[in-house]
Amino acid sequence: GSFGVAHEEGRRICRCLFYVRHAPEDNGYAHPVEGVVAFVDMARGEVLEIVDTGVVPIPTECANYFPESVQQRQDLLPIEITQPQGPSFSVDGNRVRWQKWSLRVSMDSIEGLVLHEVGYEDDGRLRPILFRASVSEMVVPYGDPGPMHGWKNAFDAGEWGLGRMTNALTLGCDCLGVIHYFDAVFSSERGHPYVVKNAICMHEEDYGILWKHNDPRSDRNEVRRSRRLVVSSIATVGNYDYGFYWYFYLDGAIECEIKLTGVLFTAAHAGGDNPYSAQVAPGLGAPVHQHLFGARLDMTVDGLANAVEEVDVSGLPIGPDNPYGNAIAQTVTRLRRESQSGRRADGGRGRTWRVINTEEVNRFGRPVSYTLYPEAAPVLLADPGSSLHARAAFATNHLWVTRYEPSHRYPAGDFVNQHPGGAGLPEFVARDRDIDGADIVVWHTFGPTHFPRPEDWPVMPVARCGFTLKPTGFFNRNPTLDVPPPAGHCPAG
Repeated sequence: GSFGVAHEEGRRICRCLFYVRHAPEDNGYAHPVEGVVAFVDMARGEVLEIVDTGVVPIPTECANYFPESVQQRQDLLPIEITQPQGPSFSVDGNRVRWQKWSLRVSMDSIEGLVLHEVGYEDDGRLRPILFRASVSEMVVPYGDPGPMHGWKNAFDAGEWGLGRMTNALTLGCDCLGVIHYFDAVFSSERGHPYVVKNAICMHEEDYGILWKHNDPRSDRNEVRRSRRLVVSSIATVGNYDYGFYWYFYLDGAIECEIKLTGVLFTAAHAGGDNPYSAQVAPGLGAPVHQHLFGARLDMTVDGLANAVEEVDVSGLPIGPDNPYGNAIAQTVTRLRRESQSGRRADGGRGRTWRVINTEEVNRFGRPVSYTLYPEAAPVLLADPGSSLHARAAFATNHLWVTRYEPSHRYPAGDFVNQHPGGAGLPEFVARDRDIDGADIVVWHTFGPTHFPRPEDWPVMPVARCGFTLKPTGFFNRNPTLDVPPPAGHCPAG
C-alpha cells in the first residue's frame, strides 16, 4: 500500500504476518498470531520495524481439509465423460477453431489467461468481435479497520501477477473430459525462462437445452442441445485460488466466469458481534472483504468503428399512448467522450451496455452490436478520501470506455506496488478523447463483496461472479438453426 509510513520512502517493503503450524502440513490460517506485524525491506534483507499491538490468544482448533483429516463419504458413484470420436475443436499452435468460433489463447505474466482475435464465422465470413480480452487487474480490499487489517488491499494482478501464480492443471481434478492443454513459458525475476505445464485447459461441455418447441398443432417436438467451449486457467495467490473461465456458446454468446475458492484470510475473534469479521471457528474470524476484478475488453465488433450505448428499461405511466399502464420502454444513452464513461450498473433499471458498430448495419438497418450484461454488485466501498480509493480508482465504476492506446494495458497503472494513486483509468479518461465510432477499449469491474460464512471454513466452496457478452442484432436471426438434433436420442418429427 501507500500510507505515508516513513518506511515506504525509497524502499520496496513488505508487511509480514505470522501464523502457527502444528505440523508442516497444518493449515496455518487456523492459528493467526494476532497483533504482530513486521515491516521488511525484502531487497536489502532488513527488518525495519516490529509492530506489536498487544497479546491476543492464538486460536488452537486445527482446520485441515486433506482426505486423511476428514472421514470421506462413500456414496458418490463415478461420472464418466466421453467423446469417442474426439472433440469438435482443432488447434494449430495457439489458434483454436470450434464450431464457428475462431480465437487465439496465450498466458501473460501479469494478466494470466488472455484471448486474442475472437471472431465468429457467419455466412462464410469471419466477423471480428474482440481483438484482445483479459482480466488485467484485481484488488482485494479488506473491510476491518483495525491496525492488523485496515491496510490489507492486495492487487493480485499488478502486485503479484496472475500468470506467475498459475497452476499446472491435472486431468480428472481441475479439468474433466477430453482435454487439450496449453503450456506457458514465463521469465523468472532473474530473467531465466521456465515452463508451466498444462497452464491452460480447453474442453467442451454439454450445457443443457439450446432451444426447444413442442408444437401441439403439428405434433412435432424439436430440441437442440447446447454445448460450450471452455478455456480456463487457475491461479493461487497466497490463500485464495481463482479459476478464470471463458465460455463460448453456439449462439454467439461469450461469458467470463471467475470461480473463487481456497482458504479465508483469518484473524483472531473475541466472540460476540463484530460488524467487520465473521466467526468461523472458536477464537477465529474472517474479515469482510471484496474481490474486484478489472476486465479489459478491446472490442472490434465487425471492425474498429465502435461506440457504446447505455441501455435502461422502465415502465411508463398511464396516458393517452399507454391506456392500460403496461408499456415498457428502453432509454438509450450514447457515450461520446471518455469523460462520460465512468458508469455504474443498476439492477433496478436492468442496465446493460451495448457495443455497436457505427458503420455496419443488419438487414433491419440497425447497427450490429454485442451487449455487455453486468452483475449489479457493489463497486469499491472504501471512502473516497482513502489511500485505497486513490490506488484502486478503476474499481469505483462498473464501466469505463477509452480510446485504444497500446500502452494502456492495466486499469490501476503499470507499477502498482506502493503507488500513491491516480494511475491507470483516471489518467486515461482525463484526456477526454472521442469514443464515438472509434477503436475503443471497454473496461468492466465486477466481483463479490464477501461476508464470510462458517461454511466457507476451512476451505471455501466455489463462489462465482462474471459477465456475459451477447450478440444483439449482430446476426439477422437465430444463428443456431443449423445445429442438428441429438443423434439417436431426439429424432425430428
